Amino acid sequence: MKTMANNTNYDDELREEYNLSELKDGVRGKYVEKYQAGTNLILLEPDVAAVFPTNESVNEALRLLMKIAKQTLNPSA
Repeated sequence: MKTMANNTNYDDELREEYNLSELKDGVRGKYVEKYQAGTNLILLEPDVAAVFPTNESVNEALRLLMKIAKQTLNPSA
């Protein structure tokens, strides 16, 4: 295995195995806005994902559960 100490060509940042022709269509900062906005990734178990296949369906079900819980805890509300 080569180590960085044995590599005397420090100016080249890309390794030999990178194919530059495959890298030419890259877009710099393509996802920067989404990254800066942040994410809240939650992994669903397969049985739950089968019933709620989209993020909209999961959110709708959770909002309904929150509404039911609030009514149960505060029946007068």
